[in-house]
Amino acid sequence: MRYGAFGLVEVLGSANAVIVTDQMLKTSEVKYETHDTKCGGHCLIFVSGDVAAVTAAVDSVKDGSVCEVFASAVISNPSEEMIEIVEQFKARRAKK
Repeated sequence: MRYGAFGLVEVLGSANAVIVTDQMLKTSEVKYETHDTKCGGHCLIFVSGDVAAVTAAVDSVKDGSVCEVFASAVISNPSEEMIEIVEQFKARRAKK
């Protein structure tokens, strides 16, 4: 499977993750892929799409979110290893 780009955004709390995901999906043509939670309630959200759409979505929450964004990144033309990581997160979420 090929992806144009992945967007990653880290926030604190599941409710904030839902709000941020909603904002990204409304901003541009991106697809929600999965999310992963970490210690301390941090949530890492993954979206995909073409580079411009993913960049617009990530920028929209970096600059205008209702919560603090701890980290964000856009990975264009992700490597096979990066795709495998995201697919592993998706598979782990599917088991829950």
